[in-house]
Amino acid sequence: MNQKIAQHRHCKACGKAFVGDGRYCSEECEKGNEQTMRKKRRQLLTLYIASVIILIGALVMSVL
Repeated sequence: MNQKIAQHRHCKACGKAFVGDGRYCSEECEKGNEQTMRKKRRQLLTLYIASVIILIGALVMSVL
């Protein structure tokens, strides 16, 4: 008893299967994912800045 599953996609945000075009099953998922991506970009930028500051501090301390 093999049943075929209709062509579908999985929502990029919540993982729920849906039929249609796009990457998200609803506008709520799309907006929520945008907020999550902004937060991740901000965290990554903070990490880069902190790394540069620590590197500069280490270089200054090694010269003294």
